[in-house]
Amino acid sequence: MYEYKPVAEANTFIVLDKYTREWKVSESYQSEGELEREFIQDLQNQGYEYLAGLNTPEALLTNVRVQLQALNNVQFTEGEWQRFVETFLDKPSDRIVEKTRKIHDDYIHDFVFDDGRIQNIYLLDKKNIARNKVQVIKQFEQIGAHANRYDVTILVNGLPLVQVELKKRGVAIREAFNQVHRYSKESFNGEQSLFKFLQLFVISNGTDSR
Repeated sequence: MYEYKPVAEANTFIVLDKYTREWKVSESYQSEGELEREFIQDLQNQGYEYLAGLNTPEALLTNVRVQLQALNNVQFTEGEWQRFVETFLDKPSDRIVEKTRKIHDDYIHDFVFDDGRIQNIYLLDKKNIARNKVQVIKQFEQIGAHANRYDVTILVNGLPLVQVELKKRGVAIREAFNQVHRYSKESFNGEQSLFKFLQLFVISNGTDSR
């Protein structure tokens, strides 16, 4: 876009110099939706895969299966996968502490396949971190004590490890903190919720981040 600035002026003429305007301060506050789209685009530019439309627990679990099969070079049968989920990945008795331990310490599980074969199944590759698949989703819907919809979630090998809550510029960042706190009571930690794996919360209003 071109702009013009005066070089010399007189009563009967004006001399203008043409230049290209490279940047302009926004005339309005960035909306929450715009901030969300910009953030996801930044992640995509860094190599994250954006999964549009992945916003249900069923779709999340299906994606985890795809990613873990790729990471471990295996194929689960339906029965094997169900057993892996129930006895290790999303064991009903697991709470936040147990899920965190699986990320930090117990991320390798000796799984017995139906044919008797035993293989280490990794949730993460901590020796060659470039092998881990990073993805981003938005507006994930989950029902616990109440129904909630989360802004942006970062997945590692399909597991939700980072939750980002955004508020539009000009809104107090405290509101995002309160929202995360409410989600933790209402749905993050519900039964059969892979969001118990969350390790990091980020809150931001586009200007201030925590």
